[in-house]
Amino acid sequence: MRAEFILEHAGWPAFVVDDSGVIRCANSASVQQLGTIMEGDSALAASIWSPDNELTAEEFLARLERSSSPRARLSLRVKGGATCWFDAHACTVTADGRKFYLFQLLPPAHPEPGASEIPGSAAAEGEALNASGTLAHKQKLDCALQLTRTLAHDFNNALTGILGHTSLILDRLQPGDPWRKSLIEVEKFAQRAAETAQDLAEFSSPEKDSARSTAGNLNRMVRHAVQPFQKTGAAGIEWVMQLERNPLAVHGDEAKLQQAFARILENAVEAVGATGQITVRTLNHAFTHAVISQSVQLPAGRYVSLEVSDSGPGIPPSIQPRVFEPFFTTKSAPHRGLGLAWVYGIVTNHGGVVAVTSPAGQGATVRIFLPAQEQTMMDQPTQVTELRGRETVLVVDDEEMLLNMCQTVLSSFGYRVVLASNGAQALELVAQLPKEIHLVITDLVMPGMSGRELMDRLRLQAPGIPLVCMSGYSRSGEATGTGSYLRKPFTTQELLRKVREALSAGTGAVSGLQGS
Repeated sequence: MRAEFILEHAGWPAFVVDDSGVIRCANSASVQQLGTIMEGDSALAASIWSPDNELTAEEFLARLERSSSPRARLSLRVKGGATCWFDAHACTVTADGRKFYLFQLLPPAHPEPGASEIPGSAAAEGEALNASGTLAHKQKLDCALQLTRTLAHDFNNALTGILGHTSLILDRLQPGDPWRKSLIEVEKFAQRAAETAQDLAEFSSPEKDSARSTAGNLNRMVRHAVQPFQKTGAAGIEWVMQLERNPLAVHGDEAKLQQAFARILENAVEAVGATGQITVRTLNHAFTHAVISQSVQLPAGRYVSLEVSDSGPGIPPSIQPRVFEPFFTTKSAPHRGLGLAWVYGIVTNHGGVVAVTSPAGQGATVRIFLPAQEQTMMDQPTQVTELRGRETVLVVDDEEMLLNMCQTVLSSFGYRVVLASNGAQALELVAQLPKEIHLVITDLVMPGMSGRELMDRLRLQAPGIPLVCMSGYSRSGEATGTGSYLRKPFTTQELLRKVREALSAGTGAVSGLQGS
């Protein structure tokens, strides 16, 4: 039940009780207000139910099933042993064929509770209109969020086709081709639109889940962030890349970290202007003792760091203490002063530290330290020739334009491509060509048979075929077991690299292209 508890991060206490009156899961706000007893499986009556209530816990649950109002005034034991009155919203829910009771607690509208407003009482029934109004408002919001999820999904699919074809053409054009600059602009704006689509998908997701954590290569993330600025930046900017040969693995949401890196690089490019130097450096660190300085405080442990230094005019001493403040900016519109504040939020959410230094007359340096594992990542940039192959790849997607894009890209690099528009057709093709298909790429969100169900059936029908999943707005909970993730929209290089990695991993390999 806990995996499905979408109120885990709500700011008010919320918990679930099973049909025998045992608390099965509770959010952090419940533990904070009602005590650690909420973390275990304990009986509702024995843990927090106060004798001040008119009904016992068992009687309340029995009455709840017959009540037309979800609202009640309850007295509960809080942390420290005292009792407190709450306006409780309680309702029945069903999961896995079993009945549960969901409780949400809010401070009472009136300090003195008076008569207890139990389910079915006249007072509770009298407030049903307010409750129904709130429910109607929630239903409108749910509809709006569902519409946003659908639009983000379709938008991501369209952008995947645009970026795929654009990056393919760019790889084929000569450096001096007159159309190259325009295509780079198309790619840049498509990537910006992709960020917006992803923000919409995350905003509207029913799960505010930040667990999309994979062991990532910091150098790869940094190169991916730097590349657009090198393509479109001023010709007078000199880029110096000093990257750790074998960086330690860093766990985190790669897409978020790359976006944070991009914000830092954008500031450096603006500071340098038309001419100057930007140095990007990554380093491994093993601190045996805590590090405490004016700008950085880190406990002992292993870290990887990113440093971005520019030769610009630097940051005045009076401004440096405020650079991470939200909405503080010295720039003109449309800048909103959220750049470094946003970077700070992402880095600290990953357990890291970010600091800015700017000695007089020496430009500015942004340093990020991220917790790392002992595992090192091999850092050898992939050559285009290494991405070619002769294997047969089955691509499954209900979007014709995505099928066409994948076929164009993969066939251009030597692969034989077989297409299927749904899961049933894919299973039939695998049955007909059991030894000819070397890899299956499937969208995770499809009508009828989902990509998740298709992968489960393929593991039984053809366990030796590596699988790659594409997903638009799925979250880690939905895609558990699918390996690493790469969001849609993706470029030609990213698609080819993921295909090559899956094929090289051998039997049973599973990777992911996330973002559908």
